Amino acid sequence: MTEQSPLRASLGRHLAGIAGIVESAETIEKMAAAIERTLSAGGRVLTCGNGGSAAEALHLAEEMIGCFGKKRIPLAAMCLASDPTAITCIANDYGYEEVFARQVEGLGRKGDTLVALSTSGRSTNVLRGLQTARRLSLATIGLLGKPGSPAEDLCDIALTVSVADSAQIQEIHLLAIHLILEHLEARF
Repeated sequence: MTEQSPLRASLGRHLAGIAGIVESAETIEKMAAAIERTLSAGGRVLTCGNGGSAAEALHLAEEMIGCFGKKRIPLAAMCLASDPTAITCIANDYGYEEVFARQVEGLGRKGDTLVALSTSGRSTNVLRGLQTARRLSLATIGLLGKPGSPAEDLCDIALTVSVADSAQIQEIHLLAIHLILEHLEARF
């Protein structure tokens, strides 16, 4: 019998993690429906995250405003991690922990939704953004890591992921984002 290569073993681990998303289908459906309600009522979607989660937050927002799989109307979305001048200004004047909270306060309105991505669910700036969204009566959605994080308690709907590492968590988040986008494109 041939020994499995490290790459194939890693691939098997990643695929097993992604397969676990089937258990979260109902949560993802709730997220997609909540975003659909926000948009249908004239609200917009704000997204945030750090590092790889920021890239996924940007991906969700840009695909909503552009298009994912078909041409359709633009959907109101903005990534709070995408403007380096706003981030560095806020970080310089108020501290990095406030970069999302200040933007939510300035841009968010009752009826909007904040989608926060965090593999740890413990990033202070994401938590502050969620707290501000709650205070301003925005809906809050989280794409998070393991259950029980502080961010989970601040989310109206949270997808938690119990896998081994950040890369796997982000892979599952990306698949959830694509499923949400497919839902939205079927509705708009």
